Amino acid sequence: MIILLKDKVDEKQVKNLTNWLEGIGFQLHISKGEHKTIIGLIGDTSRVDMDLIASLDIVETVKRIQEPFKSANRKFHEDDTVIDIGGRAKIGGGNFLMIAGPCSVENRDQIISVARDVKASGAGMLRGGAFKPRTSPYAFQGLHEKGLELLSEAKRATGLPIITEIMEAGHLPLFEDVDVIQVGARNMQNFELLKELGHCGKPILLKRGLANTLEELLMSAEYIMAGGNENVILCERGIRTFETYTRNTLDLSAVPVLRRLTHLPVVVDPSHATGHSYLVKSMALAATVAGADGLIIEVHNDPPHALCDGKQSLTPAQFQDVADCVRNVLPFRVR
Repeated sequence: MIILLKDKVDEKQVKNLTNWLEGIGFQLHISKGEHKTIIGLIGDTSRVDMDLIASLDIVETVKRIQEPFKSANRKFHEDDTVIDIGGRAKIGGGNFLMIAGPCSVENRDQIISVARDVKASGAGMLRGGAFKPRTSPYAFQGLHEKGLELLSEAKRATGLPIITEIMEAGHLPLFEDVDVIQVGARNMQNFELLKELGHCGKPILLKRGLANTLEELLMSAEYIMAGGNENVILCERGIRTFETYTRNTLDLSAVPVLRRLTHLPVVVDPSHATGHSYLVKSMALAATVAGADGLIIEVHNDPPHALCDGKQSLTPAQFQDVADCVRNVLPFRVR
């Protein structure tokens, strides 16, 4: 349920209303926009007398929300959420963020070299995997703690904030220097992990699962937000279909749908979605024009010899070309 307040209401009356609602057992989500204040009620609203609330002097309208996701719902929060990443970058609300770097951190020279290259091309954040979930137990699993140390070194060398994937809640103490924590597609419905991330205080990039609906993605975001962490970035990275010419099928329609349903920033990962470097540029441009708030792209200094996902990785020169083209189409982005 949402309660839309009238303009220029008395703050004492608002406080009395919110105290009463909290007193009868509701969690409140209060959104103060430029012109409107919205109070969102989280809980069993079937026992609330809508007519009673609507009759209050400070209330303009009262509406019930049918969707199961509440905190992530744009009806609760009409303005786009803007997430500040350590004072070094922003995403959402018109702030477009390019995230780039290798699939896996392999060694010091590699990650620092790539970090410098992508920063020079306009990337605002460095990605790199330290813990790598792999289908095969024999594939490269990442450098783990050493990989995190090398990411931190690249951060110090370039000033770029860093994002990397977490595999389990027990690893959280290792992520103190990480600016944004990524939840991969396989962990999108690891609800115990999501609950812990709801208390961690860091922005979370939540990737859509291989076969999950957009509502399921938003409900996973709800788990994080219910714990008090409202800094969630949603990521469309392709879903599994019957098509075999691409690694996954990039669902670009997810971008405008999510922008309609939620106030949270939406980024697109054309690298994992397509699985082929030659497709990344066209999908990155399409995602940008479709209204994405950012892109996350794999860049490697030597893709043919990459230990992970070299086939879908761009060279620094290719990323420069993509970044230049993305900046050219940004004025045409659908908002």
